Amino acid sequence: MNIHTSLKIILADSIIGTVLPEIALLDLPNWWLAGGAVRNTVWCSMFGTECGLVINDFDIAFFDDGGNRSQELAAKATLTAKFPDYVFDIKNQCSFARWRDGRRTYSSVEDGIKDWLHTATAVGVKIDTQGEWQFFTPYGLDDLFAGIIRPTPAHTHNPNADKKASGFLEKCSCLRFISHSRVVNNQESV
Repeated sequence: MNIHTSLKIILADSIIGTVLPEIALLDLPNWWLAGGAVRNTVWCSMFGTECGLVINDFDIAFFDDGGNRSQELAAKATLTAKFPDYVFDIKNQCSFARWRDGRRTYSSVEDGIKDWLHTATAVGVKIDTQGEWQFFTPYGLDDLFAGIIRPTPAHTHNPNADKKASGFLEKCSCLRFISHSRVVNNQESV
């Protein structure tokens, strides 16, 4: 079984398997579900009760040159009505830099996801119009399946990446944090 099949099995057997088809029905242009919902679902599946990470929200990134904030808000309202117990963070990566200080302009949704803090967070999943699962994994899946928190190249020296990693380690001690060629949590170097 390949690593994408393993990822699909884990996600399909979670709340993501229920939410993903509903996201697809929104028909957002070039969208991906990525971030903590994917990462935490995998880590909780792998480490069980030793991992206290939960899905805080569903990060849905899309790209629409003509889109605006009302498009994001409408999609969020639709999903919240269907899943009132969950939080949805829906962002048009095309306009993200216009209203979020300190962000660069992205050329695609994939460009935006590549710029997320950690490699295990920069993993996208979606279902296409035929119901087939698709994956966007710019840094591969090795870190995700090894329980490694590693800053993406753009955030190697970003103190926010280290701070966020510390929070992950507090909730899931099975993880390893690799930053600037050092390993945190008394694990051997990778």
